[in-house]
Parts: sequence; C-alpha cells; structure tokens
Amino acid sequence: MARPKPRLKVGVLISGRGSNLQALIDAAADPAYPAEIVLVISNRPEAPGMSRAQSAGIAHRAIAHSSRELFAIEADRALRQSGAELVALAGFMRILDTAFVDAWRDRLVNIHPSLLPAFPGLHPQRQALAAGVRFSGCTVHFVRAEVDTGPIIAQAAVPVHAGDTEEILSRRILAAEHRLYPMAVRLIAEGRLRIKGDTVWVSGAVPLEIALFNPSEALASPDG
Repeated sequence: MARPKPRLKVGVLISGRGSNLQALIDAAADPAYPAEIVLVISNRPEAPGMSRAQSAGIAHRAIAHSSRELFAIEADRALRQSGAELVALAGFMRILDTAFVDAWRDRLVNIHPSLLPAFPGLHPQRQALAAGVRFSGCTVHFVRAEVDTGPIIAQAAVPVHAGDTEEILSRRILAAEHRLYPMAVRLIAEGRLRIKGDTVWVSGAVPLEIALFNPSEALASPDG
C-alpha cells in the first residue's frame, strides 16, 4: 500500500484579526486536506489572530522589529526552523524586505481584496466604489517585490451592489476570500501549478464558459 503524500507545511504571516488564517485552519482540520499550518507569525503582538493559532494548537510568535530587514531575518529563520515550505500572507499589513521575497520566490503567496491588477494597495474596496465598477473580488497570487504584483493563481468575482458602502462590500469580498485561499493553497500543495513568466497554469483546470452581467441582462429584455 502506497504511503500517503506528506502534507505541505505552511507558515502564515498576519497583522490583524486573522479571519483568512481561520479559513486555512478550518481547511487544514480535515485530514484529507493536503496542507498543514506549522507556524503563525505576527508583526503585532496584540493581533487577535494570534489567539486563533493558540486555540488551534499551532506554534505562533510575534516579531515586532521596526526594522523591515531585521523582521525579515528573524521571520525567515523561524519559518525555516519550522520546516515551512510555503508562506501565506493573510492580512499581513507590512511591506516585506526584498531579500525575503526573493528568498521565498514562488513559495510566497498573498490574498488581496480586489481583482488584481485593478486596485492594488490600501483600501481597494474604497477604490472600487470610487471607480464605479460593477464587479470587484479577490485574488490569490505569488508575491513579487512590487506591492500586490505577481503571477495570479486564482480569483473570485464579487458583484458591487447599488448602495454598497466600503464596509458592506468588504464583507461580501471577505466571504469569497475565505473560500478562495484554501482552494489556492490546495492547488499548490497538490503540485497542480506551473509558473511560466507572469502566468500560472493550473493542471486540470476547466475554463468557465460563462459571462456575468451586473446589472442583470434581464433588464434589457422586452419584459425587463
């Protein structure tokens, strides 16, 4: 009988409440999920997400260096000691040192609440509302040195509703994030991704043959 493939060891970096961390914890609680979280690091000792790691019995530590370089050195050391093979940024609100990004190239992923490359940086939901777009969403991507750039792994589109506030749209997108991130990590853990230039190819992916309309296409029908 063949041995089961070892689960991919994941380190997670957080800064805040850790809701995407919790989504990954919940996914990894299933023994059939191909990844496990071995370490959670926060740059803020008071981050609520640290209690999520503690409750799940996951090793966790705060690294509160004001120096970007010193933070990167200590985080890199801790991740390697934990055996982490992939680093997932989950609400990590700090720009990483370039040397760290380069050291973990193609093993460092992030989730961002917009359909990148649209609306990078801070307050992407506010940017989406200001631009009047009909769809926003979220993106999981491999990290590169420039903020919110890198080959895109997966995206989820979320409609923008009339009367949305930044808070309401953020909640709708966050619900999609909690589904998208575990899926993307699964694809990595199963070895189904191939990076070619700035494009990620997903083995076994079936293209969607749909178009989404917002407002509904029915509004333009004779009975609309």
